[in-house]
Amino acid sequence: MRRLLPSFFAGVLLVGVAGPVEAADLALKRVVLSTGGVGYFEYEAKVDGNATLALDVPLDQVDDVLKSLAIYDSGGSAGEITLPGREPLAQSLSDLPFNRDALNSAIDLLNALQGAEIKVSAPKAVSGRLLHVDQEVVREGNGIVATQARVSLMTDAGLQQFVLHDVEAIAFADPKLQRQVDTALQRIAAYRAAARRELTLHVRGAGSRNVRVGYVVAMPLWKASYRLNLPVDGNAKTARLQGWAVLENFSGRAWDDVSLTLLSGNPVTFRQALYESYYVPRQTVPVESGRHVLPPPDVGTVANEPRGREERAASGAMDQAAPLAKSRVAPMAAPPPPPPLARIDAAMAAEEATQIAFTLPEKVNVPAGQSLVVPLLDRELPARRVDLFQPSVDGRHPLAAVELTNDSGTGLPPGVLTLYQQGAGEGSLYLGDARLAALPAGDKRLLSYAIDGKVTVDRDTEERRPIVKATIADGVMKVTRAIHFTTRYRVKSLSAPPPQMLIEQNRRGGASLTAPEPKNVELTQNAYRIPYVVPAGGSGVLAVVEEQPIQETIRITDLDDNRLGTLVSSTELDAKLRQVLGQVATKRQAVARQRAELNRLKEQRGQLVEDEKRLRDNLSVLGNDATMKKRLLDKFNETDTAIETVTAASAKASAALAAAEQDLAGYVAGLNL
Repeated sequence: MRRLLPSFFAGVLLVGVAGPVEAADLALKRVVLSTGGVGYFEYEAKVDGNATLALDVPLDQVDDVLKSLAIYDSGGSAGEITLPGREPLAQSLSDLPFNRDALNSAIDLLNALQGAEIKVSAPKAVSGRLLHVDQEVVREGNGIVATQARVSLMTDAGLQQFVLHDVEAIAFADPKLQRQVDTALQRIAAYRAAARRELTLHVRGAGSRNVRVGYVVAMPLWKASYRLNLPVDGNAKTARLQGWAVLENFSGRAWDDVSLTLLSGNPVTFRQALYESYYVPRQTVPVESGRHVLPPPDVGTVANEPRGREERAASGAMDQAAPLAKSRVAPMAAPPPPPPLARIDAAMAAEEATQIAFTLPEKVNVPAGQSLVVPLLDRELPARRVDLFQPSVDGRHPLAAVELTNDSGTGLPPGVLTLYQQGAGEGSLYLGDARLAALPAGDKRLLSYAIDGKVTVDRDTEERRPIVKATIADGVMKVTRAIHFTTRYRVKSLSAPPPQMLIEQNRRGGASLTAPEPKNVELTQNAYRIPYVVPAGGSGVLAVVEEQPIQETIRITDLDDNRLGTLVSSTELDAKLRQVLGQVATKRQAVARQRAELNRLKEQRGQLVEDEKRLRDNLSVLGNDATMKKRLLDKFNETDTAIETVTAASAKASAALAAAEQDLAGYVAGLNL
């Protein structure tokens, strides 16, 4: 049995220039372009026995080729692959007495070759060894400040200087140094100019056979565009969808009789610089001399602290869509039907695990650097016209849209879509453009393409917070309320209403839909999509109700009298609960009366004590007036007796208040309903 042996660098990758002089030609046979921004290129060559294959690729693609190159040989094995090395520029200059930065300017080069012997020919012939080149600021006669380079040279006659700008030529006295400078410049030019690389692939086997070589490199992603042709009848159940693919050949070579496949998906792709030379950095350690060593300094220890991290990700995509307005045409003789859309040779579609593959029925020819538009699909799909009201898009009018269902066996890639409507003898009418998100098989999308100005939507909202349940236990009342959010949509159509209208309303967190019937409502990521049929009269109202429960916890003893009175009179509470709260209110009133009486007695006693003090002060200042002294003594005795009476009454009132408070607390603590 013949085996197909894929090899991803099954041999050893040799970097160098060695290789066979003659190599078989590889012809491009197949191209696969992906919406992931890469392309797979497959070449084929007929070989006999052991053979070498030459593969020429642009320099900027070498990394991707080295990462993904695969060799397919049904009767042999893959060997080594050789290609010219790409030595880093800094490494290629390592044998020279200066680095790359020295060639940035004449000043940098001269300073890098400090001590070299140079010869200056003009304006004054001088020779000597380079000391240094310094930058200096000078002021010219017109006040302009300029910078010039002054060269210091050690000659037989001593130190001499000249301005670099004034000399016509400088030469190195050492021919070897002159050649090294020339070599450096040549290597820099060669490094920049080498735009392509030739890989030599070695295969081993017996007999004549076909060998295929494939690799993946970066390519412009291909784009899908659609044309949706709607029938004149607005109630038609289907529409015709044609898809086209727009792509570019930026691979660097022509595609001649190439089989082309287009992939729609989102694969993981990356690039790694495999064609660069890397050196592992090594640590420098001190030289040990005798017993002297240099241990690293101790910086202490740290405790192991376990740490946790929680990550949550939510993704989704909210479909956007919209509606379509009908035009009225005066009665007239039926014109001949317009010609239908021309049929196209659709690509063969195949649904893979993570992507859709469209393979063109015919081979293509595309010169390098050219664009191409090829037919992709031609399908009759279920479609219906709807109006879609999205307040975030337009707060007054709905959008005309088409609900497109993909009942085919494969998905549709995302792309822009142009809508036409079949005309009555005068050709098709342009309706608008829409965006089609990726449409898996069996799913549907709303394609919004215009504002339906003949339909107006007005909306208002209201909120109610009725009590739906209340319980009491351990002196605590728990009240459950249901917040009702009601949004009313008033729809008015100036022409025949659309056959179907969809109203989109954002969902509230923690709330649930109670009206209309939730089972008839579709959900997007963040909104309800509610169907509504406008009445025949052209106007109607749709009420959308959401309910969100909230719970209050109230200590009964903390209720003020006004809040307690409101709860007692509330018709939202159970009658038994209201009766219990009424008893609480009665007992609280009793407590309040006792407290008020106690406060009154305390205030009265305080006044009597003040009177008694005043009488005592008056007695202390009286002389020998017996009559006045007797009157004050009688009044003093009366006040003292009154104080004793009020004190006794206060004690009784305090006891009564304590009893009333104990009665209230005991009653509240014993409640359980």
